[in-house]
Parts: sequence; C-alpha cells; structure tokens
Amino acid sequence: MEPLSEKQIRTSFVNCTKGDAARLRLPLDFPELPWEDLDFLGWVDPGAPLRAHLVLPRADKPLGVALRVPAVSRTSAMKSSLCQICLTGHASSGVRLFAAPLAGAPGREGNTVGIYICADLACPLYVRGKRQPKLRAGRQEETLSVEDRIARMSANLDAFVAKVTGA
Repeated sequence: MEPLSEKQIRTSFVNCTKGDAARLRLPLDFPELPWEDLDFLGWVDPGAPLRAHLVLPRADKPLGVALRVPAVSRTSAMKSSLCQICLTGHASSGVRLFAAPLAGAPGREGNTVGIYICADLACPLYVRGKRQPKLRAGRQEETLSVEDRIARMSANLDAFVAKVTGA
C-alpha cells in the first residue's frame, strides 16, 4: 500500500459525517506505519476504543469505512475465533465484532452490517507472518502461499466493503 496523508485518510470515509472523520484520531504509530506490509490501514481509535477505521487503497482515491464495536459481543463466551477477513485463528479476545453503518441514507437510518475481524485490525501482518496470534495450540498451518492468502484477504475485505457501500 502506498503511504497516505492525514488529509487523504480523513476525506476517504463513505459511512460517517465529515465532522466524525475530522475528529477521529489516527493510529499512535502513524508516522512509523509499515506501509509496504499493509494491504489496507486498520486501527482502533486511540481516543475512542469503541470506534475503529479501515482505509483501503483504490485506483482513484482511498476508501474509508468507519466501524463501531457493539456493546455486547458473543466472542467473550468463545474459546477461540476466526477472523472473517484474513482467516487467522485467535483466542476469543483476539477477534471482535465490528459494525459498520451503511453508506448513504440506509446508514443515516441506523442500518449496519457486522463482521468479526482481528481485534487489532492487523490482518495484513498476520497474513504475512509478521505478527502471531496469541492462540498457538491447535493452530492449523495453511498450504496457501502468502500471495494467495493476501488475495483471499483482499477479496473478503472487498466483499464486506461492498455490503457497506451498496456496490
């Protein structure tokens, strides 16, 4: 992923107000992000831990999606969970349910779509083996190449974003 500026990030969001985008906090490590290892930028807002953000590269301009963490999540009762984006297995605390308001009028009416994602939104780092999940016992090794896992992750993320944008 090519490095993004703060302005590019703030103007990319399709499912929140301009005011919400202006108030979000960038990742604490923003100046040191490993852009070359990222297929998308994902982070939990350091000032509002029940809010998170995804920014995906697109041909014309980045596309941002605002996420919220629902008050109640079933992952707390589970022993392990699987991220629906990168398919990394985690201890239950390593995956969270994130809800994204739909873009446009449906989102303003309160409609959302949810997905279970790595709690730290670091899917690209898990796929590349640069970060390891806490769950180690019983972990299944994949036979797919890193490139194939990246392609699968990107397809899963694109399918989720299509639900948010109505595309």
